Amino acid sequence: MPKTAGMSFRGSLEEHFGERLRPDYGDYPLAQPADQRREQARLWGEASQPSEFTEVGCVHGHFLAMKYLPLAQSVPCTFVTWLREPLARLESHYHYWQRSYDPAAGTTSSLHRRVVEEKWSLRRFCLAPELRNVYTEFLWGFPSGRLDFVGITEFYLDDLRYFSREMLGNKLRPQTLNQRGEADASSLGLDLSAAQRSDIEKFHAADVALYQRALTLRERRLNQLV
Repeated sequence: MPKTAGMSFRGSLEEHFGERLRPDYGDYPLAQPADQRREQARLWGEASQPSEFTEVGCVHGHFLAMKYLPLAQSVPCTFVTWLREPLARLESHYHYWQRSYDPAAGTTSSLHRRVVEEKWSLRRFCLAPELRNVYTEFLWGFPSGRLDFVGITEFYLDDLRYFSREMLGNKLRPQTLNQRGEADASSLGLDLSAAQRSDIEKFHAADVALYQRALTLRERRLNQLV
């Protein structure tokens, strides 16, 4: 999921898996029409062969998880994701796009370009149809019960320790990559009124519900450790 400490997590995974880590950003950016993105992911999953992954220990990136379900039928797969409070994720995404925009970059998406050059407000960004329920979109066609681990970004270090111990049997070294500065972080939420925040939460109701379920599961996991 974008803006959920993914780069920090990737840094730790790279240290553990080395050359056996494969990046996959094939279903991103989200400016691509949803039906087109879903069909491409489905076809990719059907065409992929287990022999292509003999040297792969981990796949990391922004992708629709359902594309790896066919592979999981013949190769043991552990599915992992991280979630962040949805509005905080949107705010972080917005500010990141503002400061990282490079009009000369050939990889800049059309949506990113529009957001910056048309001077979108934070509210307009949060209510953009292309960015609605990002979590739900990346998990489209994927059984939620198939996720083996869901980390919560707000508890990143604690959840990373749990993931490292339970999933990898070792201690991953935490990385702090692509983090915003303190001044930028302190501005989160100041551009939105309480009513606007409520409207945005309703607009992303599916992601809010998914995040709340993840918090509940995390609480149960902690209680089992006591």
